[in-house]
Amino acid sequence: MTHNTLFNYRPIGILASPYSRRIDAPHQSTVVAGTESGAFATATLELQEWLDERVIQDLNGFERVWLIFAFHLSEGWRSSVKPPRGGPKRGVLATRSPHRPNSIGLSAVELVKIEGRTLHLRGVDLLDGTPVLDIKPYVPYADAFPDARAGWIDELDAALGRHSAPGPRKPR
Repeated sequence: MTHNTLFNYRPIGILASPYSRRIDAPHQSTVVAGTESGAFATATLELQEWLDERVIQDLNGFERVWLIFAFHLSEGWRSSVKPPRGGPKRGVLATRSPHRPNSIGLSAVELVKIEGRTLHLRGVDLLDGTPVLDIKPYVPYADAFPDARAGWIDELDAALGRHSAPGPRKPR
């Protein structure tokens, strides 16, 4: 395999979300302060027809899942970006900017219920129509590191308060 190998992915589903514009969606799924409702958004993900329904067999019982998705509205990327919480420009790979060399995102969301081929989700920060590439169960013992250092974000937390984050941007 060469270092320039291209990969093609086919969405397993398209997310139906209440957020139609980037300025409406929260920057993180767990930060809803400043959103129109101030509540965690609900969404649905229906599996594409080419998938056998058995792919979600045994997913019931998981409280959270990881959604791996494409930032389908991203318009290119830059090496450094200005984070929404302020401060200087940061290297894009040290941020969660949607404008990345490969426009792939990751979001941990609550799995409310499964009905047939449809997953009902809460706490989404994805736009309506987002192509979901994969789902993985959230496993607390493997996925949670509450004492992990978070680099420059720890510095902002010390200055602005832990978990401070802006709400959606206001329209220009």
